[in-house]
Amino acid sequence: MSKNILKDSLNEGKTVFGPFCKMQDPAIVEIAALSGFDFVIIDMEHGPYSIESAQNMIRAAEARGITPVVRVTENSETLILRTLDIGAKCIQVPQICTKADADKLVKATKFYPKGERGMCRYVRAAEYTNITSADHFGKANDSVTTIIHIEGMEGINNLEEIVKVDGIDVIFLGPYDLSQSCGVPGQVNDPKVVDAMKGAVETAKKYGKAVGTFTESPEKAKMWKDIGVQYISYAVDVGLIMNTFKDITSELKK
Repeated sequence: MSKNILKDSLNEGKTVFGPFCKMQDPAIVEIAALSGFDFVIIDMEHGPYSIESAQNMIRAAEARGITPVVRVTENSETLILRTLDIGAKCIQVPQICTKADADKLVKATKFYPKGERGMCRYVRAAEYTNITSADHFGKANDSVTTIIHIEGMEGINNLEEIVKVDGIDVIFLGPYDLSQSCGVPGQVNDPKVVDAMKGAVETAKKYGKAVGTFTESPEKAKMWKDIGVQYISYAVDVGLIMNTFKDITSELKK
């Protein structure tokens, strides 16, 4: 059973960085690992992934020693089950707004007695039965990192109750969707958005939860790190490539 390096790093109080990945080529995961990122987020919500292509991205991450996180499309028991069965150790779930949403998620990610995750060891997560039933079903609850997206003011207002749910490891604050909820769509640096996020960081930290967010500049990444955010998603693979290409072509065409 492979280790969950991301979970260990967060428990040690370290700050970790990684991009969202929309490209389905495992080479992008290898490049992220070789460049020094700590994790990649395989984005099934906004990317064109299937379960099969996500599985190959997980394989690439494990081969290169970088932690694969899978962001699923919704808080769906079946989708979460399939994602965990292909070997995802870290799962990120969007649009968690209430304690009931968080309770439902934990039931889907944990085996008995903490949850009701469907049981099968004829899957990649159990090394196709190479791992014993006792080890797979007994240790999976502790090895999986559950990350929730708080993306609107409903989630912010309910955060005090959400963070009390046992089994939620990381509170991820989505600035773009939050900006829309605050009435300033796309303006992620608006004081309404930033203040709501800072308040959420304080609430999560009060209950011992790690916090994550999305940034697009080293300056903003440093700002959130200094505030106490440990899990920092830095930009998106396609955007990073686009910006680099534009910088190069701009110089070439001068």
